[in-house]
Amino acid sequence: HTNPCGCAEGATQAESYRRAFEADPISAFGGVLAFNRAVDGETAAEIAKTFIEAIAAPGYSDDALRILREKKNLRLLQVASAPAELVVKSISGGFLAQTPDVHHLSPEETEVKTRRAPTPDEWIALAFGWKVAKHVKSNAIVYARSTGNLGQLISAGAGQMSRVDSVKFGAMKAVLPLQGAVVASDAFFPFPDGVEEAAKHGITALIQPGGSVRDEEVIA
Repeated sequence: HTNPCGCAEGATQAESYRRAFEADPISAFGGVLAFNRAVDGETAAEIAKTFIEAIAAPGYSDDALRILREKKNLRLLQVASAPAELVVKSISGGFLAQTPDVHHLSPEETEVKTRRAPTPDEWIALAFGWKVAKHVKSNAIVYARSTGNLGQLISAGAGQMSRVDSVKFGAMKAVLPLQGAVVASDAFFPFPDGVEEAAKHGITALIQPGGSVRDEEVIA
């Protein structure tokens, strides 16, 4: 299990880790952590407060290694970035090969379908939630917020048979307040019920790909 958190300019790695951790501290127990930059000593000290099974990162500072080596049954992996290659998945009778989803969404590519456009803070949260949603499987719903110039995960609904159930599950899992948060959905809302359910919890903006035959009802 992993809790993502945006790491913006000016934010320390430890601060990003703490904000990721507080989204779901229960599920983080016994989890696997992945970093896109070398782990420093302050972050390692935060990690050491919880039982973690494995960490993957480009590197580790001397202080980080000293702290993390004291943890029993913790596996440290050093990983390197690699060029984007085809993603291959097996299916019955063959394979599916596709290019990886590495696109970075910009506000200019989106269409505001409502009378009110998102505020700058909402855009930060929406863009971050959209990025997280592609890693959440099966009717992905992500609740996110912005704190300063950071995007932060609040909770996620996944593995549900219907999108409205994912909205409900994500709200149920939330530890942090949902009031004023935003929602990202990996696919269109087929009915207005998912949006209505999210609104009950105080969300202020949504991002979704659209394309439902009931888009106008959902937008309304």
